[in-house]
Amino acid sequence: TAKVALAAATFAIDRPYTYRVPDALAEKLVPGMRVLVPFGAGNRPSEGLVQIGNTGRALKKSEIQKYGLVSFPFAIDGVAVAVNPGNPVSGLSKTQLKDIFAGKITNWKDVGGKDMPIVLVTRPKTSGTRALFKQYAINGAEEADNKSLETDNSGILIQSVAQNPGAIGYVALPYLLNNDTVDSVSIDGVAPTLENTYNGTYSVWGYEHIYTSKEPKAAVKAFIEYITGADYGKRIEELGYGVSSKMQTKEVH
Repeated sequence: TAKVALAAATFAIDRPYTYRVPDALAEKLVPGMRVLVPFGAGNRPSEGLVQIGNTGRALKKSEIQKYGLVSFPFAIDGVAVAVNPGNPVSGLSKTQLKDIFAGKITNWKDVGGKDMPIVLVTRPKTSGTRALFKQYAINGAEEADNKSLETDNSGILIQSVAQNPGAIGYVALPYLLNNDTVDSVSIDGVAPTLENTYNGTYSVWGYEHIYTSKEPKAAVKAFIEYITGADYGKRIEELGYGVSSKMQTKEVH
């Protein structure tokens, strides 16, 4: 039996796009193939313990050279700003976002909202979503911390925003699908949608990458072709993620 073992970055453990490959489907890809997901900090292709891993960033040149790995961008992860549904503010500029998350703007009335304090729901400095938001939403500015409402769990973050009238936070776009407990906010007049991400008008997003050795075995190649193919792309979009093949922008994220 050809076994394909995958490992996920910690932020991706609850993301279902690469891990549900039934034995019957694996058998169609390569006779005898089985896809295993042995989660764990040490299970990385760089150490030879798994054949495939995934991250929310491209590999650095030093990592490619050191470990002999190659990455395949396959999905788009948009990040959206979320506010309480009772908040009338539906759009912010990047400058306003930067000042809000830096703690310079502390009341919603200063950005066209109600006279109420702004409550930051933050993510830890180790968060990949925070790094993406810092780079593409607030132009690299340092984000203020709010330890009392800090979490890297998107479900808890949304709950905190829903329960606090003055709250603001940010989550991966898929978490806002069919969710009416919070409202999303346009950035510089552009709504956080897949369509706007594809056409390049919405800029707060990053690629999800599969990475493997430079000389993957047949079973690994078949799996990657399946994940990056059009059929599974439909499933990725159903989950709220974008498909890399549909990106019209040439920006490198």
